Amino acid sequence: METNNIQLELTVSETNTVLAGLGQQPYIKVAELIEKIQQQGASQLKSYDDNSQMANSESSKISVKDGQ
Repeated sequence: METNNIQLELTVSETNTVLAGLGQQPYIKVAELIEKIQQQGASQLKSYDDNSQMANSESSKISVKDGQ
């Protein structure tokens, strides 16, 4: 198996398009790749959501302080 990695930056919509295309291929050929894409995507989206929630929380704290 090849050990060189590349990084791609795709929107969620683009990633779903890639997954849909892979879904048209024989399962035995693409199952591991689909799982890898889904795991990495879920991890990145969770990280994005966590950071977004932290930013919103900090924004709320600032506005409360400003209002007092």
